[in-house]
Amino acid sequence: MAITDIPEYAHLSESDVEALCADLDAIRADIEADRGERDARYLRNTIRFQRGLELAGRVMIAGSTKRPLWWAGASVLGVAKIVENMELGHNVMHGQWDWMNDPEVHSTTWEWDNTDPSAHWKHTHNYIHHKYTNVLGMDDDVGYGLLRVTRDQRWRPFYLGNIAYNTILALAFQWGVAAQHLELGKKRKTPEAKAEFRRDLADVGSKVGKQVARDYLVYPAIVAATTGTKAGRARAFGKAVTATALANVIRNVWANAVIFCGHFPDGAEKFTKQDVDSETQGEWYLRQMLGSANFRSGPVLAFLSGNLSYQIEHHIFPDLPSNRLAEISVRVQALCDKYDLPYTTGSFLLQYLKSWRTIAKLSLPDKYLSATRDDAPETASEQRFKQELSEGERLRTTIDPDTGRRRGLRTAITSLRGRGRRSVGIVTERKAA
Repeated sequence: MAITDIPEYAHLSESDVEALCADLDAIRADIEADRGERDARYLRNTIRFQRGLELAGRVMIAGSTKRPLWWAGASVLGVAKIVENMELGHNVMHGQWDWMNDPEVHSTTWEWDNTDPSAHWKHTHNYIHHKYTNVLGMDDDVGYGLLRVTRDQRWRPFYLGNIAYNTILALAFQWGVAAQHLELGKKRKTPEAKAEFRRDLADVGSKVGKQVARDYLVYPAIVAATTGTKAGRARAFGKAVTATALANVIRNVWANAVIFCGHFPDGAEKFTKQDVDSETQGEWYLRQMLGSANFRSGPVLAFLSGNLSYQIEHHIFPDLPSNRLAEISVRVQALCDKYDLPYTTGSFLLQYLKSWRTIAKLSLPDKYLSATRDDAPETASEQRFKQELSEGERLRTTIDPDTGRRRGLRTAITSLRGRGRRSVGIVTERKAA
């Protein structure tokens, strides 16, 4: 089952959580005090780079009747869309650059290159997802209402299609994001709720119309107009449409991969509803740290992921500039060492494969799965550690008498895994005998 008592799962006392909160508040204060021209310059350079990249891609697509230019144009435009969505749109709409008081890059004015209206996204993502991160029944990003990603979701035959659903979701990710706010499966009984749905549907329809017109009508028509013959214009129009469609797919698949690496690999924990009823700021911080996952990245991979390779840091400080997350991560890792907390990370490929492994195995009923619903790679709770405790005894941090270091959650997980490996070894030896 999901975690019901976050501080206990983390092996932290109330005073420990308060101290962790003070440490993280100090990081925030330091970054806020240090924001300035170098950060603003980073943002302006990113905007110039993205716009130049988009222009280059569309110019190449203008010559896409030649196969090399078709591939090159689609690829470059796809990367431009990635940068716009990940490093610009996502981060600007989080309010990371509101401190500049520049209306062009303010969270209230930015409209991104995506079928989901920015106002809808800010509600489903900034508010719902970041406030209720990984809380079952409250955070729609836990499976997107489509996938089974934790054993806390009761298995239904529908989930046999987990792999197929996520493949479709990856290819058409912007359309899934646009549909998320609409809550299409929700029953609306009151006139007010039905009227609100109609307004939301109209907003999505308007945004979709603008995106489709720009990408698949206006721009291809401009490309076709530069071609001499009628047959040539028709061919140029079609090539521009297909190249742009591929660019959108490139962006969709990449965004899906980055987001899944941050939320569904092993170690990204899930939580029950009662966790947020009386949650302190320190407990909120702790939930973000336990519910998110990073992947290792250099400057290029970090930039292309919108610096969401530092998903843990982003969830702790969603409104701090993305270009500061790398330096923040050094201090967050130090705090994880101080409080003996796990810092979930791995290579990009490994984290993505773990996400797909979870999606694949949870398509099956629990009776075909190994481990338990309290101690599985994708689902854990405080019960996983209580086998050796008396009833009612709480989990707590101890101090290693030899080193003076804490022995808390990270040590407990390592010890548990060690016992599991030893148990497997004993069983194997018995079978061999």
